[in-house]
Amino acid sequence: MCPDCEDFTRTVVMLGDLALYADRTGADQDFIDTVGPCLAASLPEPPPGTFPPGYDPNEGPEYPGEGW
Repeated sequence: MCPDCEDFTRTVVMLGDLALYADRTGADQDFIDTVGPCLAASLPEPPPGTFPPGYDPNEGPEYPGEGW
């Protein structure tokens, strides 16, 4: 596996683990609020082939409450 692929996969797994932890009774909300955005910000560029060619995450349907 390429180094970028490993970093991407590891970070996604940690975000998933954090989401599972957040659902637990007694989870430390301050920890979640601090670590979640840091993990998301450290997410490297996705490996080639993760998204289809020409994919733009800023394109797509309007979400409820947007575009009014």
